[in-house]
Amino acid sequence: MSHSDMTLFADITADLEIPNEGILSKVLYRDAKIRVVGFAFDTDQELSEHTAAIPVIVQVISGRFGFTVGEETTEIGPSSWVHLEASVPHSVVAREPSRLLLTMLP
Repeated sequence: MSHSDMTLFADITADLEIPNEGILSKVLYRDAKIRVVGFAFDTDQELSEHTAAIPVIVQVISGRFGFTVGEETTEIGPSSWVHLEASVPHSVVAREPSRLLLTMLP
């Protein structure tokens, strides 16, 4: 739902169907200040080590991930919130069918 003062996803998971043996990524919102990308992962699917050119926020919507920064892996789930500065190498792997939101802060 969209209104000039508000954008609402009543059930964001409805826009992020988990694929069989793959990863779905979809831009859910974009304006001059932020971009929000939803990801849906099947079990054991991963984004190998990469960096972002801008600061990002990672929020798990459902499921669990192994989230690695440097040599340290942390388990993250629906109550987790992660902020990364630009250029920090990181990777994620889904421990089960899972969804996350990536908010880019240009």
